[in-house]
Amino acid sequence: MSLHLVKLCVGCDSIEDLAGWQKKRLADQRKRGVAKPQLKHTTRNAPKRGPEIAGEGSLYWVIKGVIRCRQKIVGFKTGKDREGKPYCDILLAPKLVRTRPKPMRAFQGWRYFEADAAPPDLTEAEAKHSSNLPPAMLEELRALGLV
Repeated sequence: MSLHLVKLCVGCDSIEDLAGWQKKRLADQRKRGVAKPQLKHTTRNAPKRGPEIAGEGSLYWVIKGVIRCRQKIVGFKTGKDREGKPYCDILLAPKLVRTRPKPMRAFQGWRYFEADAAPPDLTEAEAKHSSNLPPAMLEELRALGLV
């Protein structure tokens, strides 16, 4: 069973906002001459259970109080910034995978997320309708067998 992380996506209103932000970050890296641009999210603390996560787990993004998507975590890179403070880069695969919306209360930093608590990925039909519908309505349509 995989272990995951869950993180608030502060400042994003949608999955499309997150995708645009990440696309810009990759473009900026290319402009700076980075040979292999890498999506990453920098945080202060490295997960102690990182070896259980890297390559197997995902980072689940909470957007506007709802888990909406995930990205596979390919690894972690730790170091010290210019002021000597430790940091950890969570290295991410480029693909954003839409998940069934799952409400989540606000928290600071990231949290471990057990596989049995993680929402399943959306089917193609669900993904087509999910971006325009509130989570409760989508769940109701799913229960009725309409999505």
